[in-house]
Amino acid sequence: MKKVFVISLLLLSSLSLFAGKKSERGEAVKDHLENHYKFYGFIRNYFAFDARESKAGTADLFYYIPKDNEFNEYGDDLNAIPSFRFLSLTSRLGVDVSGYRINNAEFGAKIETDFYAGLSATSTSTSINGTAQLRLRQAYLTAKWNNLESKDGVRASVALKIGQAWHPVAADQPHVFSLETGAPFNAFSRTPQFTMDAQFGDHFVLTASAIWQMQYRSTGPSGSSAEYMKYGICPEMYLGFSFMAGGFLTRVGATMLSIKPRRLGEDSTGETVRVSDRITTVTPYLFLQYKAKKFEFKAKTIYSQAGEHIGLYGGYGVSGNLEDGSWEYTPTQTSSTWASVSYGKKWQFTLMGGYVKNLGTIDPLQDKSQYWYNSNGDKNVNQVWRVLPAVCYNLGKFTFGLELNVTSAQYGDGFNDYGIVESDDLHWVTNHRVQAMIRFNF
Repeated sequence: MKKVFVISLLLLSSLSLFAGKKSERGEAVKDHLENHYKFYGFIRNYFAFDARESKAGTADLFYYIPKDNEFNEYGDDLNAIPSFRFLSLTSRLGVDVSGYRINNAEFGAKIETDFYAGLSATSTSTSINGTAQLRLRQAYLTAKWNNLESKDGVRASVALKIGQAWHPVAADQPHVFSLETGAPFNAFSRTPQFTMDAQFGDHFVLTASAIWQMQYRSTGPSGSSAEYMKYGICPEMYLGFSFMAGGFLTRVGATMLSIKPRRLGEDSTGETVRVSDRITTVTPYLFLQYKAKKFEFKAKTIYSQAGEHIGLYGGYGVSGNLEDGSWEYTPTQTSSTWASVSYGKKWQFTLMGGYVKNLGTIDPLQDKSQYWYNSNGDKNVNQVWRVLPAVCYNLGKFTFGLELNVTSAQYGDGFNDYGIVESDDLHWVTNHRVQAMIRFNF
């Protein structure tokens, strides 16, 4: 009996010690998660009414412009058909990782996903097929070195971002809660990149990036494809400069893209040969921001050459043929500008205005049939404007929003050899979208 008692006592002691160690491990894991991992996301519901058919993507939630008039023999506009939709497929989930250190270097990461209908930008409601697929939004690692002292005594820091993140030209966005966040007046692209931010003192930041294409791609002879960059070898290059002081932020930058639209062609004898096709474009921009308590102002203007790979209107076409079978190309030029204001916290009132102008191609097009353009737009669009007032009510983790999107596009029935819309029938087509949102943040 005494022997049984001693064995039982030893077993109880062992179980107690194991439970204690398990509890300690549990607390250690909990502390590690709380100190290094931040889980976030939201459930977002959109309700949208359109007065007429429009070019839009992601189950028509990602809005671009109204479609042109399409009259039948009775004079009825077949695109003047109203519609309504309710969807939750843009709900999001993400994890921020931070706080890992090696000497003076701090490391972190982000991975973010949401649901996506997998639709083309010109989709219609009949192509939804009742699906919502999980997709990758952002996935990158970070490394940062703080308190680096330069020769003149100025403190500096250097941060690296490696992976998929917002394109530098698209990162500054207007005050809207709609899914397109200002597109096509603002650039829109998340893409693989290697970005360095070097901050000097409290006011100056130099940014340099090497960027590749994945979901948002250039157009060309084979349609929208990342192959043009793949065989062009070199990544898109970005250089930007930011200045911050007293609530003001000014950012100026430019991106250069050099792609190879074709690898193979035919020479003057009809023989298939390797060709030296290449088109190089430059897109500069200027961004301004001012914050003061509950008030905020933002504005951006972009001059884009063939900006379709970052969600701007444009493309390129063939301007000449060479004897070896290679083609020469000319890009479109587009001016895209927006401005927005926001006031309030619990009740937040916002207003955005945008304008896009088609400036034509740099050189004349050799053949209008060899002219590739952003599928979200139209070669016959001369200019576009948008006014978007909205109000949001923030209640704890809930946000309720209501906005009116008035977008008008000026269409023509043709364009000249420089891609400029010239027509005796220039006309405006306007759509009114009323959109409501309910979001629960966690």
